Amino acid sequence: MSINERIYRIDQLLHERRSVTFQELLDRLEVSRATLKRDLAYMRDRLNAPIIFDKELSGYRLGAQGVGEAYELPGLWFSSQEIYALMTMQHLLSNIDTGGLLGPHIKPLQSRLTALLETADNSVDQIQKRIKVENLGARHHDLELFQVVGSALINRKRLQIKYYSRGTDEVSDREVSPQRMIHYRGNWYLDAWCHLRDDLRSFAVDAIKGVIISEEKAIDTSETKLNEVLGTGYGIFSGKDVKWAVLHFTPERARWVASERWHSKQKGQYLNDGTYELKIPFSDARELMMDILKHGPHVRVIDPPELVKNVKELLMKTIEAY
Repeated sequence: MSINERIYRIDQLLHERRSVTFQELLDRLEVSRATLKRDLAYMRDRLNAPIIFDKELSGYRLGAQGVGEAYELPGLWFSSQEIYALMTMQHLLSNIDTGGLLGPHIKPLQSRLTALLETADNSVDQIQKRIKVENLGARHHDLELFQVVGSALINRKRLQIKYYSRGTDEVSDREVSPQRMIHYRGNWYLDAWCHLRDDLRSFAVDAIKGVIISEEKAIDTSETKLNEVLGTGYGIFSGKDVKWAVLHFTPERARWVASERWHSKQKGQYLNDGTYELKIPFSDARELMMDILKHGPHVRVIDPPELVKNVKELLMKTIEAY
């Protein structure tokens, strides 16, 4: 833990508690007694922190500050994950109609996010200028329709939907019991029990062209079953019949792929010649094949045989198209 992290942890404890003992600080920070003494001295002498030891409480607390004695912690720089999370939340919120269903809740949340970002060394304007979050490939969503789907999901009501299948270029009428919504690769998907197919299905929300909330109660599916059917294979297209794809990447491409996360259950290893072997569970090969082809000649499909065949056929069609 860095000194900045320790200082913020000490400050948080002092603000949350009436007093904090020296031993409690040691336990929470997991540092030596000498290090903790130096941190407390640094906060008092360099940051003007009004930290005093209260004999009656047998612990440290924040005392009153004198005139002109400003106490302010140094700017905090977030981790890459925290910066991305905060910027992503601000980006998503800025694209939601403030007059819609979530409108009353958005402004205070945006203010809170701005305040968090302001704790960095630079202003929020500088952070937003220097760091960009682009949702490339995101498709347009009808806000009103999105709200209807979300309302039915929370209130456990069935939906009557008109669903456009891009694969067949057809629209079908479905009755579904919504189970959960997933934001995946910049787009929203609805996992639901399809009463027409009598099975679980994942629907792209932007492909729902009409929706009506039914008065009939939605049936519930356990999270375990949802994950078994829709969460085991690669990508948004999933199912019960899980196979394992074995991919070999050239040593040059391995430098990137070895650090990528394709699936939560993926397995990877370097082979003797520097090739990187990646094993991925999948049910429906459509999305997986598109991601494989992005690597061009730097990837070779080893197994299963049907995936090898499908990738070759797709590659030949791509070549013929040109």
